[in-house]
Amino acid sequence: MTGPAPHKSKGVRVVQTAMLLALFGLAWAVTRHVPGSHSASDIVGAIGFLLLAGTLMSEVLEEFGLPHLTGYILAGVLAGPHVGHFLDHDTVEGLGIVGTLALALIALAGGAELRLAHLREGLKLLAIATGFQTVIVFLVAATAYVLLARFMPFMAGQSLGFLLAAGILWGVIAVSRSPSATLAILSQTRADGPVTRFSLAFVMSSDVVVLVLLAVATLGARQLVDPSAVLSLQAVVAVGHELLSSISLGVTVGVLLALYLRFVGTELLIVLVTLGFGLTYGLRYLHFDPLLTFLSAGFFVQNFSNQGEKLLHAVGQTSALVFVVFFAAAGAHLDLPLLKQLWPLAVGLCVIRAAATVLAHRLACRSAKEQGPVRSYGASGLISQAGLTLGIAIVVERQFPSFGAGLRSLAIATVAINEIAGPVLFKLALDRSHESAASTEPELEPAQA
Repeated sequence: MTGPAPHKSKGVRVVQTAMLLALFGLAWAVTRHVPGSHSASDIVGAIGFLLLAGTLMSEVLEEFGLPHLTGYILAGVLAGPHVGHFLDHDTVEGLGIVGTLALALIALAGGAELRLAHLREGLKLLAIATGFQTVIVFLVAATAYVLLARFMPFMAGQSLGFLLAAGILWGVIAVSRSPSATLAILSQTRADGPVTRFSLAFVMSSDVVVLVLLAVATLGARQLVDPSAVLSLQAVVAVGHELLSSISLGVTVGVLLALYLRFVGTELLIVLVTLGFGLTYGLRYLHFDPLLTFLSAGFFVQNFSNQGEKLLHAVGQTSALVFVVFFAAAGAHLDLPLLKQLWPLAVGLCVIRAAATVLAHRLACRSAKEQGPVRSYGASGLISQAGLTLGIAIVVERQFPSFGAGLRSLAIATVAINEIAGPVLFKLALDRSHESAASTEPELEPAQA
C-alpha cells in the first residue's frame, strides 16, 4: 500500500483548473466544427477525453474534500449528451466496453480484499447486518413505494395486485448496493480499519443475497399480476445453479491465476485485460454471473495462495485509469431530463431508503453488541447504488412490461442520486473514523515540511 498523496499547492490547483477549462473549451470547439463519424475513433477519442477530464475534475474537487469518484461522474455529466453535448448517445453507449473490464477488475479486487482472518473477526456482525438490512430495507422500501404509487403516472389505473407486485420488486432494487463505488473510494483513500473491512465484506457478499431475493420476488410478483399463473420453483433452482456454477468456475480461475502469478508473474496487464473481456463474455453466454466468478477468483488467490498482494498490486495498476473512464461514462449516461421529471419521488424514495439502512444498521449493531466505529459509521458505505441496481431494473422491465418501463425510469433517477451522494458520505465516514490514509498521516513539523 502506497502512502497518501502529497497535498497540492494552490498554484497547482489553479493550473489544473485552467487545464480543465481549456480541455472543455477545446472539446466544445471540436464538436461544433468537426462532424462526428460514429465510428470506433469516436469511442477512442471519448475515452481519452473522459480520462483527462475526469482526472482533472477529481483533482480540482479534492480541494473541497470531495471524493475523486464525484469528479469522474461530474466530468461525464458535463460532457454528456444532456449538458455539453461533447459526447452523443451512440458514443456513450459504445463506452459500455469499458464497463465490462471495470466490473471484472472491481470484482477481482473485491474478492482479493476479503481476507479470511478479518471475515472471521466480524462474521457475527456481518451475518446479522445482512439479515437486518435485507428484511428492514426491503419492507420499508416496498411499503413506501406502494404508498407513493398514486403520484406515479405509470402506476395509474393499476390493480392492487400490480401495485403490490411493483412494490415487492422495488424492495429488491432498494436492497442492492454498489461494489464499484465502494472499491473506487477505497482505492482513492487507501483506507484500512473496521469500517473499511465491514463495508467491503457486506457490499461484496450482498450481491449473492440480492440475486436470490430477486428470483423469489419475481415468482411472488408474477403470482400477484397473474393469479392463474402456475407457481414454479424452477427460477429459484436456476438461480441456485447459476450461483454454484459461478463460484466453482471462479475457484478454477483463481487456481490458474495463482499458478500464473507464482511461476510466470509477467505481462499481468495483458492477462487481466484478457480475463476481463474474454471471460466476461463467455460467462454471459453460459448464463453465469461474472461478478461472482471474479469475486471467487480473487478470494481464492488471496486466502489460499501467497499471491494475494501481487494480484492486488496488478489490479490496482490496471484499474487506476479504467475507474476514471468507467465512472465518467456513468455520469455521461445519467438521464438528466428524466431525473428532472421524477426528482421529487426519487429524492423521497432515496431518503426513505437511507433512513431504513441506518435503522437496520443500528439494530444490527445493537443485536451483535458492536460498540466500535462500525456502529457509528458503518451504514455510510451501504448507500451507493450503480450497475447491479440498473441490471435488476432492466430485468423487471422485461418481465413486467405493464409497469416495468416506468419502474426502470424511477430506478435510474434514484441511482443517479445515490451514485453521487453515496460516495461522498462514505469518504466522509472514512475520514472521520480515521481510517483513510490522509486522516492517519502524521502532522509534519514546519522544518520537515
